[in-house]
Amino acid sequence: MWVPNLPVTIFTGLAAGAGALCIFKDVYGGVPFDKTVMAEGKTVIVTGATSGIGKEATWEFAKRGAKVFMACRDMTKCEEVRREIVLETNNKFVYCRPCDLASTESIRNFVDRFKKEEPHVHVLVNNAGVMQTPKGVTRDGFETQLGTNHFGHFLLTELLLDTLKKSTPSRVVVVTCSAHTKGKIYTDDLNMSTNYDPVAAYNQSKLANVLFARELGRRMLETGVAVAAVDPGFSDTNLTRHMAMMKSMTRFIVYPIFWPVMKLARTGAQVIVHAALDPKLQNSAGDYFVDMKKAIPSETAQDYELGQWLWKVSERWTKVDQHKEALRISQAA
Repeated sequence: MWVPNLPVTIFTGLAAGAGALCIFKDVYGGVPFDKTVMAEGKTVIVTGATSGIGKEATWEFAKRGAKVFMACRDMTKCEEVRREIVLETNNKFVYCRPCDLASTESIRNFVDRFKKEEPHVHVLVNNAGVMQTPKGVTRDGFETQLGTNHFGHFLLTELLLDTLKKSTPSRVVVVTCSAHTKGKIYTDDLNMSTNYDPVAAYNQSKLANVLFARELGRRMLETGVAVAAVDPGFSDTNLTRHMAMMKSMTRFIVYPIFWPVMKLARTGAQVIVHAALDPKLQNSAGDYFVDMKKAIPSETAQDYELGQWLWKVSERWTKVDQHKEALRISQAA
């Protein structure tokens, strides 16, 4: 009677299990956005484009023929990623430009240079973000997560609105996530200076993203500038690097458990590409999309008055009018 070799049986079982997990992971992630939809002739800006979803979205836009500007903080890393994308996509029109979302000066310098180089921007992807960082502030004194995830993108978008309007049909894509449903806007202490909680601060910043997208969409009605807020889902990126459990031995237990249900970064990026290029979404006015399907954001995210309040505070805190005037003078010089 034949008796199977135990080590071979165990190895075969593990290999089969790993294969099944990989297949499940691919199926769970969902289908990619229509590959026949191209982006030739479009100029795209992607923030946080050196890793994760931002990198994969940049790859997708380049593969589809767009001219892509990678707005990033780390130029050394940006150039490495840019070369990789250019070689893989055969699209040489991919560029690195310094832009630190935690610095209003850096944002203004980025926009100033961009406007001198390019007459149009057809897609602006507000993707860069940080998650559950230690208590701290940006160079302008904003709480780090709200400053980077919301205020930085608010200012960048405001300074590029005139170019977006000249480039119609154009789009603004704001990346958020399901954490917005747990978020609260701390109107009495936006900086959470008296009682900082990294999780609450992150949730607040993601709620701010949705409120911003909805208010921007309302303001852009009839202008030809579409706006969408997108949720890439639970994706395998380095966004969680600041979480306490990722800095301890716990990560070696937690990561393998969640790995099967984590989307690949390129899969997560599909919702960005969909919002940026799908012809059916040109009239989107701050709509919220999950897995390329329109969804309903939290009740707080639909608060019209709160959205207006946040907009006015964002204008005041980022001194957007002063930055616009500085840009106007710079371009006239």
